[in-house]
Amino acid sequence: MPTPHNEAQLNEIANTVIMPGDPLRAKYIAENFLDDYKLVNKVRGMYAYTGSYKGKELTVMASGMGMPSMGIYCYELYKFYGVENIIRIGSCGAYKSELKLFEIILADKVFTEGNFALTLNNEDCHIIQSSEELNQKIIDTARALDISITHGNTVCSDCFDVYMTDVNEFLSRIPTDFNPISAEMESFALFYTAKLLNKNASCLMSVVDSKFIKEIATPEERQTGLNNMIKLALESI
Repeated sequence: MPTPHNEAQLNEIANTVIMPGDPLRAKYIAENFLDDYKLVNKVRGMYAYTGSYKGKELTVMASGMGMPSMGIYCYELYKFYGVENIIRIGSCGAYKSELKLFEIILADKVFTEGNFALTLNNEDCHIIQSSEELNQKIIDTARALDISITHGNTVCSDCFDVYMTDVNEFLSRIPTDFNPISAEMESFALFYTAKLLNKNASCLMSVVDSKFIKEIATPEERQTGLNNMIKLALESI
């Protein structure tokens, strides 16, 4: 039965979902990496494709930007479509000088100032852990493919940190022992929803901007220049 935000039938969504934020990135992955893929959702332009990768059925579906959007789509996938595993693949900003453009980060714990958990589940929670089992599969796959990744904590904000009036003031409010290496806008909602519903979630990110780097990746580079991260997510399933 479709949901208000997803027109796919129950049998049209796979057990594992690769979830970029950008609908065009979902389309790019389907067209360039999947066999026998089918567009199963286009409600609100949030494309979802189900096909196979090396014989393994999977769905690639966009989440949109921000925790509210991610929260809607991952909740419905887990709760109503029986999805067990979601790997978010997206972009991030780097908070460490040694991280260069398009380096791959695997999120461990995620911190947010926001009240996603309080609103959804009446829990005052601001730090959440990714799935250790799913993360370990990604780490093992990266090692087998000789793909370099950095494993660390990230912050999940309610606004694009590049636009913050004073990002250092924001950083000063993060717990002193958290030591984030990156920032993005969706993973807390994904990880918390997965925990609430006893599911698995991981987040792979590619660095597209940094306060230590003058260059900023173009939209075209963000969409098509992240193939190592995409390959790592696909191979990990």
